[in-house]
Amino acid sequence: MMTPNKLSLLFILFLCCQAAISQVTITGTVNSAAGDLPIEDVAVYEKNGGLLATTLANGTFSFTTTATSLNLTFFTYDYTIFEQQATVATGLKLNIVLQPLSQQLTAIEIKARKERVFQMKRLKDVEGTSIYAGKKTEVVLLEKSTANLAANNTRQIYNQVAGLNIFQNDDAGLQLNIGGRGLDPNRTANFNTRQNGYDISADVLGYPESYYAPASEGLQEIQIIRGAASLQYGTQFGGLINFVMKDANPTRNLELITRNTLGSYGLYTNFTSASGTVGKWNYYTFFNYKKGDGFRPNSQFESKNTYTHIGYDFNDNTTLSAQFTYLHYLAQQAGGLTDAQFAQDRFQSNRERNWFQVNWLLYNLKLEHRFSERTTFSFNAFGLTASRDALGFRSNRVNQEDPGGARDLIKGAFSNYGFESRLVSRYKIADKKITYLVGAKFYKANNTSAQGPGSDGGDANFNFQTDRFPNYPDQNDFRFPNLNIAVFSEHILYLNDKLSITPGLRVEYINTQSDGFFQRINTDAAGNVILKERVTETAVNERSLALLGIGTSYKATTGLEVYGNISQNYRSVTFTDISTVNPAFAIDPNISDEKGFTTDLGIRGNYKDYVSYDANVFGLFYNNRIGFVQRAFNDGSVKSLRTNVGDAVMYGVESLIDFNLNKLFIKSTNYSANLFFNTSIIQSEYTASSIAGVAGNKVEFVPEFNFKTGLTFGYKNLIASAQYSYLSQQFTDASNALDSNLSGIIGAIPSYDIIDASLSYQLGRFKLETGVNNLLDNAYFTRRATGYPGPGIIPDPPRNFYMTFEVKF
Repeated sequence: MMTPNKLSLLFILFLCCQAAISQVTITGTVNSAAGDLPIEDVAVYEKNGGLLATTLANGTFSFTTTATSLNLTFFTYDYTIFEQQATVATGLKLNIVLQPLSQQLTAIEIKARKERVFQMKRLKDVEGTSIYAGKKTEVVLLEKSTANLAANNTRQIYNQVAGLNIFQNDDAGLQLNIGGRGLDPNRTANFNTRQNGYDISADVLGYPESYYAPASEGLQEIQIIRGAASLQYGTQFGGLINFVMKDANPTRNLELITRNTLGSYGLYTNFTSASGTVGKWNYYTFFNYKKGDGFRPNSQFESKNTYTHIGYDFNDNTTLSAQFTYLHYLAQQAGGLTDAQFAQDRFQSNRERNWFQVNWLLYNLKLEHRFSERTTFSFNAFGLTASRDALGFRSNRVNQEDPGGARDLIKGAFSNYGFESRLVSRYKIADKKITYLVGAKFYKANNTSAQGPGSDGGDANFNFQTDRFPNYPDQNDFRFPNLNIAVFSEHILYLNDKLSITPGLRVEYINTQSDGFFQRINTDAAGNVILKERVTETAVNERSLALLGIGTSYKATTGLEVYGNISQNYRSVTFTDISTVNPAFAIDPNISDEKGFTTDLGIRGNYKDYVSYDANVFGLFYNNRIGFVQRAFNDGSVKSLRTNVGDAVMYGVESLIDFNLNKLFIKSTNYSANLFFNTSIIQSEYTASSIAGVAGNKVEFVPEFNFKTGLTFGYKNLIASAQYSYLSQQFTDASNALDSNLSGIIGAIPSYDIIDASLSYQLGRFKLETGVNNLLDNAYFTRRATGYPGPGIIPDPPRNFYMTFEVKF
């Protein structure tokens, strides 16, 4: 006789069997009508049941269902929507063909197609003429961001990019300072920085610092590809940051947008853009103006930035575009602080005569041609003409009052040009799909750097005063001609429907030169010149190298991908490593290039728009790492020495998980709600060093714990968000010094946490944005500057407010 428990168990087993029997797996492929090529990322919806699947790189999809019939919709951005009714049967396989999207869409249709649930996305295996398969890619969608865009607030803009370490010490975002995984954030010099695919830094090899930061209000997205990007975009350990500007409005002859922002400490910004399409021509242009008093005395600034894109479509397969960018800004610099000064009053300044000026002109001509659905070609010709001038009183004792007299003036001029061509094509071998990329880059630069006496006044006079002060001790003048030629190739080999591997190779020829002089002047105790000599230096550093890498991707299901890569990296010694005289530190004359490799292994995906996630472990192995150590000199002084400190390793876990709370709980089109957690846990160690006391120490600029979380909630056109950021303590030199020296450039950066909040409301053509950064008014700093704008501690902004009013015509 069966007991009730046994009857219940049998009933449950019966239901499970029925469910298993009734579930049917449906498979299929989606191809383009033009060229019979597979289409990736096509969303497969059941008209009344939501997202069922998304196609893989080879165009395949699969899902299970218990229904007897389906009303399916196939959707992607570049093809027409396709609907099909299907009667469910075991072994059913659908072969779907989509037509390329050719007609112009209305603005509403475009917005609907581009509407995304999450602030971040990942790049496809192939985008344009670039390959991203098997790489860690993160794309910030600016249209989904609730950040303070007017002030380029990087802490908010990059809040979902795992593991970034950011210097943020001005209230207008004039400069971009991003690092990560133990890389110095200073002016983002450890990334290859590009705008629309072309270089924007001063000199990719000799001086890879970015004094120009694109206006966030003019950006469509920011693409970040970690260290494996070295094979396609250059040798930097950090990888690639590519700023993608907004496109022209395709449906109107003229669209005007103007945004005006008022903020704390006299901040005012204006962003005005115009865009449109007239026949085969299209254009997008903007002007961005910023000014403010700064949150410390002696911190006023003014910035003017303009950008213009003009494009012409010869036909559906060939386009030509030209772009011009110009930036000028002038900023007074309040100087750095010692730890004691920061503790006493973080807003104080004893530098009234320090100024900084930047002029940046970028130009680009791009040709894109599609030979067929299988083969695409691009050619980018680009150039830069720029300068940066730094003027002021610098001393190894940053608490010393400015005594007046001649100021130190450093002038850098940058002139470079080059081109990069790429070809992507697809073919088959023994029924295995293969996508390959081949490319070449030519880059030539001729830069100058000069240092000497500036005026003894207090204004922003960036002219040398050598005739008035012939015995000024710190004088040099150098020319740095650089030549770089590279060829590169990557292949995606699809071994089956889910697994692919991507091997790659980059071959570099690098010739960096320096030619110039420095002046050596010694004086006695009374200030009389006892030695004055001019020392001429000429150096040529010519080398060739090959970088190898390989990536892999396993797309197990629609919502789960396993990826991994390993790639060699290389970083050339910059000319500031060998030429500029700085009273706060000395430079090792035998300093040499850095080498190493990076690796990633992770999982990522998007589960039916309920949750988006990306979690990975990484390793960065660094040989001949350049950094600072303390050194006693023959004159009895103790200074920081910039040298090859040793070999280092950084490894850790990075993760981002973003929940779509609306779909999970609320389930209403009137609402939007997202909650994200961005976490990185990193360990680091110097594994070997010829310098005593360094091996076994932690690596600089590595907070062991880096955490950000945020909640965004919207009701119709009203959106509110709050964000919390925390970074643990990090060191700034290889000795792991906790206490500062007299210059303030070494010592720990204490842990800190910050809360930001924002609110926006849109009514028709009008939009209002407001917010507060550093809501709790925490006193903290993220940077100990070795030169300008220091040296010393550079405090970060206190609590500050902003309000932006936008009108669209």
